[in-house]
Amino acid sequence: MTAPGSLPLHALAEDNLASASPDLLRVMVKTFADALMSAEADALCNAEYGQVSDERVNHRNGYRPR
Repeated sequence: MTAPGSLPLHALAEDNLASASPDLLRVMVKTFADALMSAEADALCNAEYGQVSDERVNHRNGYRPR
């Protein structure tokens, strides 16, 4: 049940998209892709970005000792 006087989410989204800049979709896709790639890197490294961990198996920037 929604609160009285609240807008449905789809109506709010339609209003914002209609008045938004043409690059809104590009920004949304970029933000989503960045978050997805960061989550994948976190999973591969066994540690979040900037977190020091003994379980870390890799570095996010691709550096490895040679």
